[in-house]
Amino acid sequence: MTPLKANTFISFILLFVLLLLSGEAASQRRRRGVVPPGRQQVDSLRSDSLGQGIASSHRRGMRDTLQPDSLRMDTLAASGKKKQPLDAPVTYEANDSIVFTQGGYAHLYGQGKVNYQQIELAADVITMNMDSSTVYAHGVEDSLGVKKGTPVFKDGETPYETNTIRYNFKSKKGIISNVVSQQGEGYVTGNNAKKGANDELYMKSGRYTTCDHHEHPHFYMQMTYAKVRPKKNVVTGPAYLVVEDVPLPLAVPFFFFPFSSSYSSGFLMPTYMDDSSRGFGLTDGGYYFAISDKMDLKLRADIFTKGSWALNAESNYIKRYKYSGLFQASYQVTKTGDKGLPDYSVAKDFKIVWSHRQDAKANPNQTFSASVNFATSSYERTNIGNMYNSNAMSQNTKTSSISYSRYFFDRKLTIAATTNIAQTMKDSSVNVTLPDLNISLSTLYPFKRKKAAGEEKWYEKISIRYTGRLTNSIQTKDNLLFKSNLIKDWKNGMKHEIPISATFTLFKYFNVTPSVNYTERWYTRKVMKDWDPNAGGSGREVATDTIYGFHRVYDYRASLGINTKIYGMYNPIFLPKKKIQIRHVITPSVSISAAPDFGSSRYGYYDSYIKNYADGRRDTVVYSPYAGQAFDVPGRGKQGNITFSISNNLEMKYYSSKKDTIKKISLIDELGANINYNMAAATRPWGDLGLNLRLKLSKNYTFSMSSSFKTYGYKFDKNGNVVENDRTEWSYGRFGIFQGYGSSFSYTFNNETWKKWKEKLSGTKDADKEKDKENSSEEGEDAEASSDESGIPKKKVEKAAVDADGYQVFKMPWSLNFNYSFNISEDRSKPINRKKMRYPYRYTHNLSASGNIKLSNKWAVSFNSGYDFEAKKIVQTTFNITRDLHCFSMSASLSPFGQWKYYNFTIRANASILQDLKWEQRSQTQSNIQWY
Repeated sequence: MTPLKANTFISFILLFVLLLLSGEAASQRRRRGVVPPGRQQVDSLRSDSLGQGIASSHRRGMRDTLQPDSLRMDTLAASGKKKQPLDAPVTYEANDSIVFTQGGYAHLYGQGKVNYQQIELAADVITMNMDSSTVYAHGVEDSLGVKKGTPVFKDGETPYETNTIRYNFKSKKGIISNVVSQQGEGYVTGNNAKKGANDELYMKSGRYTTCDHHEHPHFYMQMTYAKVRPKKNVVTGPAYLVVEDVPLPLAVPFFFFPFSSSYSSGFLMPTYMDDSSRGFGLTDGGYYFAISDKMDLKLRADIFTKGSWALNAESNYIKRYKYSGLFQASYQVTKTGDKGLPDYSVAKDFKIVWSHRQDAKANPNQTFSASVNFATSSYERTNIGNMYNSNAMSQNTKTSSISYSRYFFDRKLTIAATTNIAQTMKDSSVNVTLPDLNISLSTLYPFKRKKAAGEEKWYEKISIRYTGRLTNSIQTKDNLLFKSNLIKDWKNGMKHEIPISATFTLFKYFNVTPSVNYTERWYTRKVMKDWDPNAGGSGREVATDTIYGFHRVYDYRASLGINTKIYGMYNPIFLPKKKIQIRHVITPSVSISAAPDFGSSRYGYYDSYIKNYADGRRDTVVYSPYAGQAFDVPGRGKQGNITFSISNNLEMKYYSSKKDTIKKISLIDELGANINYNMAAATRPWGDLGLNLRLKLSKNYTFSMSSSFKTYGYKFDKNGNVVENDRTEWSYGRFGIFQGYGSSFSYTFNNETWKKWKEKLSGTKDADKEKDKENSSEEGEDAEASSDESGIPKKKVEKAAVDADGYQVFKMPWSLNFNYSFNISEDRSKPINRKKMRYPYRYTHNLSASGNIKLSNKWAVSFNSGYDFEAKKIVQTTFNITRDLHCFSMSASLSPFGQWKYYNFTIRANASILQDLKWEQRSQTQSNIQWY
């Protein structure tokens, strides 16, 4: 071969390779493309037999070939007008292929995507026309006839799921078939809809439903025609309700559904009510004010045909990292009976609820909180909302409190102020403390060296503290509270306490704690008393004079405490050593306290008067003018008390060969006793014996018992009255008089109870637990795919669990709780047993029970009941049944036993936007209920 021919051959090979590479690059460009802004036409590939054949085959499978229509006329140049370019580039891609044909068409096959500005379109088949700026998309059917890859159109944050869509990029208008759009809590669906330039939808024969089965919903509102403004509202013409494909004769001429993700105001629709004593009425209607993102206001009102009405204002407020709270004020006028008849009555009541919480990060030195629940005594009885709430009706007490505290680091001082209100609804009494101010100074060591060197001196352990309390309280009826006098009716005073103490170690084993306590009280008045033989027929004690001013009452006492611990180890001889070991801890302590006689005349804390009897006898009665004040009065007589106490703790350790570990069991958590002896008392120096026992029976239950035994028994005086004996019960060979005991026990039975008992008895674990864990993990994985690419949520599908034999596991969760409380005490209202000199005992015990059972994933039943052994009747009993109807919920409540008997049945839509779509049937309230 000549050199010329060889060079020609090499050049031919290189040209062939370049053509292959350019063909591959062109193939890659056909799969992904970009249309720049301002270009109205993409140069199509030259039509050849292969290219034309591919395009034709795809077009034969398409029902729409983008024939000229109104949308095309929006983009085609008319009357020789110049074409306007697009504002942004159009990007597109496909997984399978992209085919360009004559006329400026681009066909995307296999999960195609087109993006233009904020517009995104995804479908299995997409056809674009670059000349008219239009796009058409649809899905395909598989061999089973199931359509997949249907178009999902997204303009901004609003997705639309459709069957087909034709859209114009310039005019931003389109035609959509079988559109599905989620708006708020509901779905808007329509067979044919037009999309406007402002993202609104115009449709005929559309549906609105809150059921997530939007393809075949359980219920929907059939709309003749509607306008949908995404994330704003839906406005329709005539519409009617359809339930399970059955049209109901419930129609409206139009309806308006607002959708707003922002904070907005709006009307609160009232609820119809029929009450036997009030008549027909509307309740809970009003207006909601969205004041700001930190505060709102809800105004509601009730009105009835017989004249009853009510107003309610409720506000929530919050400031991030600062505080949050709720304030509610209610006023109601209740008129029952017929005017002019004896049963006619008018009740005016109000209620104030305030809850304030301060964030822990707001201020570490200052806290403020409030929990106020104040109402007139008849409010709960007359409020229409409580007629079917046995818990609210049976509530006998209400408590409210407002507290503020501040800590001063530089002065080690804490100031805390509290306001407390306690209401007893039974007798309309109220107990108010306003304010209750506490001032406390942290522990100081006045003799401690600032620069210590060597061992600590004994005097450096001496500490001093200060606690002060200022209180102002009153106990009266709620209707007299604001008519009371601050000086004459309120009890006020201030108390100061200064304890000085230290702790030393004596002989390495004994802890010695000496202390001195000084207490001073300030009162604003004292009451002088005398005996009036003419008062009350047979005479009684009366107040003769009230002296207002500053009165100072003080006392002091000293004490010394000694305690230690004694440990004992014991190995049972009948068991191998080091297998079981028992430890016994004994904690004895002795404390001595002494105080002078503050009842002597030099202190002036006590006075006396002469009590005259009809038979001529005279007694001297000693009283304190400061009794009944905010704080106590120093005691009479010298004090020289010695208190003895002992506490025992018994534990056992044993070696477990199965787990090769040492386990510890508490046999007796605590067994203790205490008694005191007054060395200064002339008679009855011994105090009562106190015993306490605590046993830890299981991890979840600890048995506790505390009781006392009276040291001195009873005897008859010369008048035949029962008085305390001067001799101890021990002198008669008796232990003491049992004073009483009270405790409670509760236990909960559920599905796991029997399994746990079975495991403990058999020593084996339940094999189904691992399967439950596996099922729960699988459910967790399924829960992750809770929505598709369009953002439309999918219904969670749970896999059914199976047992070892392959059958579906039958689960019915249930729970049953029992609570039993009892009390034993001396019944001194009955005569004493003259032979044994003992009062009979009184036994009081109550039993309450509550439970729930889930019959299925949709059905649930719960109850609450009990028995009062003293009244010998069943307490207020309620039964509740609920049924989940997917988009609706059904509930029924029944109270067949107790003071209030009622029933209530309700079916309502679950969506909050359709909260007024409900049907309710309840028993009418009665005005002749005996409340207390």
